[in-house]
Amino acid sequence: MANAAVGDDVYGEDPTINELEQYAAELSGKEAALFLPSATQANLTAILSHCERGDEYIAGSTAHCYLWEGGGASVLGGVQAQPIDFEEDGTIDLNKVRRKIKPENVHFVKTKLLCIENTTNGKALPFEYLARTADFCKEENLLLHMDGARVFNAIIHYGKALKEVAEPVDSLTICLSKGLGAPGGALLCGSQAFIKRARRWRKVLGGGFRQGGFLAAAGLYALKHNVDRLSEDHANANKLFEGLKSLNSPLIVPLEQNTNMVFVKMDGKYIDGILEELKINNVLLGKFYFVDNIVRIVTHLGISVLDIECALQTFQKILNNKTASI
Repeated sequence: MANAAVGDDVYGEDPTINELEQYAAELSGKEAALFLPSATQANLTAILSHCERGDEYIAGSTAHCYLWEGGGASVLGGVQAQPIDFEEDGTIDLNKVRRKIKPENVHFVKTKLLCIENTTNGKALPFEYLARTADFCKEENLLLHMDGARVFNAIIHYGKALKEVAEPVDSLTICLSKGLGAPGGALLCGSQAFIKRARRWRKVLGGGFRQGGFLAAAGLYALKHNVDRLSEDHANANKLFEGLKSLNSPLIVPLEQNTNMVFVKMDGKYIDGILEELKINNVLLGKFYFVDNIVRIVTHLGISVLDIECALQTFQKILNNKTASI
């Protein structure tokens, strides 16, 4: 990062950002890519580039672009969201989508875009669903955006190349600062015409870089060196899941493990105390929003096998003490 060649990216003069964008475009099989400060801004830029004021996008009711990004599309772009509950496997039922597409009538907004998320709560969408959804969007005259903040976890799960996963969609967001380990930044990939519109929206949203190549250099390193190692995160998550099951405690019930995420249900009477004691012992977990007493545990670049073993030992000590006091 310290040795990165930099320039003014607003004028297209930062060579490291240009290199990163070209590399991401080739990797995703898209015509062009755009470097942005965050995946939240990348998703917002995508929606604003696909839609106009008075248009609508459809997304899962707990999708990141709908629930976790401050309602940016409606607040800043006048684009209405139509949420639909996810299915158990993270997909959106296309028959339900069809029923939510607004007819051409002066009473309604124009349904313009479908947003899917891969992965969702760690679940990689069924691979065949991607092509099926793309065909559906063509039939219904919708554009298709993929929030691929963790898409590399999905491709490790599939054993596919990124361009195979990205091929069915019109645009794709990639986050560089999650499992890939960069300190910040995201990418938006799509056609030349789409990225041209997106570049303007990035500037409008305050995301134009001057000497941003220092951060882009970290993104390049992440894409070139940290993708294959995501399988270690998946293995660590599985080790944690199996280890928690083996504790056989009445206070916690491991529910599922998907790619690099583990979901655990804790006894509501003890959950706050358990989380506080874990924190004191440097095991940092948080409650999963909107579902009572569920904790989401995420493995990543900074978590080793030894960390997993240490966490399991800490869990066992705390649970033994809690159980003895019941």
